[in-house]
Amino acid sequence: MSISLKRARAIFVKDYKEFSRNYAISIMLIFPILLAFLYRGQGISSIGAFGFVLNFSFAFLTSFVQACLIAEEKERNTLRSLMMTPATSMDVFFGKSALVFVMSAVVLAIVTYIFGYEPACIWAFVAAIILSIILYTAVGTICGLFSKTLLEASLSVFPVLIVFTAAPFGVLLVKDFPIFKVLEYVPSSQLVYLLGTRNIGFTTGDLLKPFLITLAWTVVLTIVSVVLYQRRLKDE
Repeated sequence: MSISLKRARAIFVKDYKEFSRNYAISIMLIFPILLAFLYRGQGISSIGAFGFVLNFSFAFLTSFVQACLIAEEKERNTLRSLMMTPATSMDVFFGKSALVFVMSAVVLAIVTYIFGYEPACIWAFVAAIILSIILYTAVGTICGLFSKTLLEASLSVFPVLIVFTAAPFGVLLVKDFPIFKVLEYVPSSQLVYLLGTRNIGFTTGDLLKPFLITLAWTVVLTIVSVVLYQRRLKDE
């Protein structure tokens, strides 16, 4: 399906103006930054702390804002109106996702700078961050599509926040509870593993495994979000 960059950009600008006026949602931008300063202020700069802040940011910022943007359109019955315009469903989908992508990228760059993190491979790190943003945007889209109001969207993101943020900590219990081994394959756990790769002595396999697992999650969830997006529009 073709995508019109002009129409997608128009939707991006529209969402940006609405987002900037909604202080209840736009204030979410500062929480990851404040959390990063909080950890740094306490002298905590470990990989675990940095990974926690990143994973928290993905769930609390990327997924939450995307879910709210979708739910807000549904609450005001404007999502259907957008589909009556010349813009295709993909124009709307990518236009609404672009704003969240840009905001997440900027905030995460600031968080990385605050922690002073230096990745073993800058390209692998950037690729993992980009994939994670796309992944959590897809999750936010799914949550938003099954929410009728902003309140429902806010509540629907909490399971995502709990599961994805807590997964790396659950991995630490694998020795006592082998069932938690499945948490090793959650994207948030793979991101922490990637962050912990040493600058010296790492192999391609050390970077490839977490990258491929994250890529698989991203592809599957993006496809699911697009399919659900198109079906939900037809059902309304």
